[in-house]
Amino acid sequence: MRRQTVPVVAPLRAEIAREKGSEELDALVPEWLTVPDIAELTGQDQRVVRRWLQERELVAVRRGERSVAMVPAGFVTAEGPLNHLKGTLSVLGDSGYTDVEALAWLHTPDDTLPGTPIEALRANRKTEVRRRAQALSF
Repeated sequence: MRRQTVPVVAPLRAEIAREKGSEELDALVPEWLTVPDIAELTGQDQRVVRRWLQERELVAVRRGERSVAMVPAGFVTAEGPLNHLKGTLSVLGDSGYTDVEALAWLHTPDDTLPGTPIEALRANRKTEVRRRAQALSF
């Protein structure tokens, strides 16, 4: 008997949340980048940037009148997505956070770090950030 295999197909588009509570995110996130902005910054093709969104190495929210997918600028370096961001986003997702809530948490000042979790990730302090993110699920 022949075994039939079903190919696994990745979704064509990344799930991108519609922004809710825009005043809160606008107050927390100082700068946003579009997919073309990220492609230019990293020297990659836009298809690569979209794959980063599909694979949740980056997350975006739809913003503005035209509902454009935008990523916080702090999530991206000239080399690509920020190191340790994907794992941190997974921990936040496991704690029940939506993408919008995760963006807000990563940009909210925390006196115990000090600074914001995204600043700590940029400074290679992932263990401290993930410990706090894991505590959110309790």
